[in-house]
Amino acid sequence: MIDIRKLKELVKLMVQNDLTEMDLRDSEEQVTLHRPNHWSAPQQVQAPVAAAPIAAVAASPTAGAAPATAPAPEVAEASDRAGLVAIESPMVGTYYSASSPDADPFATVGGPISEGGVVCLIEAMKIFNEIKSEISGTVEKILVANGDAVEFGQEIMLVRPA
Repeated sequence: MIDIRKLKELVKLMVQNDLTEMDLRDSEEQVTLHRPNHWSAPQQVQAPVAAAPIAAVAASPTAGAAPATAPAPEVAEASDRAGLVAIESPMVGTYYSASSPDADPFATVGGPISEGGVVCLIEAMKIFNEIKSEISGTVEKILVANGDAVEFGQEIMLVRPA
């Protein structure tokens, strides 16, 4: 079993050095990390073993997991984006619009958001991370549904700055 601290250090190295793929092997373990390049078309990734702050992780004594095709993210038309700013997912995980199923969503289409305000939760490795807005404005479009898997750098909502 791979040490989670080692995995976090590998992820940090990937982000710091803008790497999109890393494959490490020794006689006991194999770890393959893949982080999508959100400026290009969707790429093939390996099936994830567990939710982690990376697009896919495979750890096994001898071999990696079989490739799977990543779903194409919904992208708004260029004309729909005029003057809008995208809020992107800072990690891989599961998108949640509210703190619980019966709670009001943090952000709604047409609703206001403020700089530093929570716009959603992303659950990764059984930890719920508050995603905060870096701008104030009005939510024009939410690009993912509650419970959807999101990737690092994936646009989750479009905001018209105030």
